[in-house]
Amino acid sequence: MKKLSHILPSDLVLESRGDTDILVSALQFDSRQVGPGDVFFAVKGSVSDGHDFIPIAIEKGASVIVCESFPEETPLLTTWIRTSNSAISLGVMASAFYGNPSQKLKLIGITGTNGKTTTVTLLHRLFTDMGYNTGLLSTIRNQVHLREVPSTHTTPDPVQINRLLAEMCDEGCEYCFMEVSSHAIDQKRIAGLKFSGGIFSNLTHDHLDYHKTFDAYLKAKKGFFDGLPDDAFALVNKDDRNGAVMLQNTRASKYTYSLQSMADFHCRILENQFIGLHLNIDGQEAWFRLIGSFNAYNLLSVYATAVLLGQEPSQVLTILSSLSPVEGRFNYIHGQGNITAVVDYAHTPDALKNVLETINDIRHHKENLITVVGAGGNRDVAKRPLMAKISVQLSDQLILTSDNPRFEDPDTILEEMVKGIDASDLPKVLVIADRRQAIKTAVTLARENDIILIAGKGHETYQEIRGVKYPFDDRDIVKELFLLKP
Repeated sequence: MKKLSHILPSDLVLESRGDTDILVSALQFDSRQVGPGDVFFAVKGSVSDGHDFIPIAIEKGASVIVCESFPEETPLLTTWIRTSNSAISLGVMASAFYGNPSQKLKLIGITGTNGKTTTVTLLHRLFTDMGYNTGLLSTIRNQVHLREVPSTHTTPDPVQINRLLAEMCDEGCEYCFMEVSSHAIDQKRIAGLKFSGGIFSNLTHDHLDYHKTFDAYLKAKKGFFDGLPDDAFALVNKDDRNGAVMLQNTRASKYTYSLQSMADFHCRILENQFIGLHLNIDGQEAWFRLIGSFNAYNLLSVYATAVLLGQEPSQVLTILSSLSPVEGRFNYIHGQGNITAVVDYAHTPDALKNVLETINDIRHHKENLITVVGAGGNRDVAKRPLMAKISVQLSDQLILTSDNPRFEDPDTILEEMVKGIDASDLPKVLVIADRRQAIKTAVTLARENDIILIAGKGHETYQEIRGVKYPFDDRDIVKELFLLKP
């Protein structure tokens, strides 16, 4: 428990009514979770407004209400705080409630469309192997040093973030590597956190269902760098034209990394094969177990981050070269007849292009490349035809199927994907809504030395249909089908 007056952000409080010296037991922004003695934050969301749930929160025992406008009646037994922004106040107060844990370790955040999960996971593995107690907040999993904590969002809510950071501090973690999504930045979920460094990977078409325009998406990402303190570093991909935008107005020390031009950290691809990447990073050569030019960028950003955090370059490269690919990212499975299946999380046009171009760069082109891909429901509609267009242009055979349709009709999603395919390419396209059947068809069609790309779900172990998550793992499905293939 904490005294309310000790966690109130004075610069955000416009007016208060009632006792601010009371003890509070927990911070809540979901009225369903409120209990006696809790603080309830009335946050305005994209779907609902927390102010509408204030009566429920009071009924369930909330002792403090933090809101942006007081209702007509403010019961005397409740403490009322009017703030300029409830979402920011939640983040700042959550940080204070848990003892400002982000100030007690080095918190490094990465934002961008693609590469976030791979980068933070490699950083966590790298620093763990170098002997540090390290935390991880990612799409795949959260980890407090070596203890795994379930992950439900790319970036958790402010209360979860600070609780996990506090646990990391309690277990002696010196670093935490964290994915920072555009949603989290826009919704102020990272308010109150002190970052020691920020990384920008790239910016391509995604999440326009939420942000509406690419410019708004760009500004959300930039907001992260605008908020970095002057004792932090900002590391950006110079080869993405938006990297320079991220550095505008930031107070942090500025650094760049690149594969294509002069930068603070530079990498050159010497070899790119299914067995891995041979890279020259800042004049030092090393083999890595990851594949593709997009992973060269990920590895370079990890190397640069480690060096900026004071680690010895040659040691960083030695350990990095031993690390295996991240779960669900370009994982390949071999079947009879030297057939290779690649399972990857690619679910944006740019990510698909990167994976397909990587496969095409490596293969001999005497074999067929069969791609199985869908698009998620209740997400950015505009990217669907683009994903299909890229997939059919870079594949010998395309099978369009269901991803996580959520509450949408899978056939409608597939119809929208087909719109991106030119009439001349339609003969090499199959549309099979059932994902298992689509993968089975790809395995059946595959001949000796052929390559199958199964894209979109990667590490996910479920398929979400009408609010229900059914067990489904692309990797398990393809392994099973490979065993059954004659």
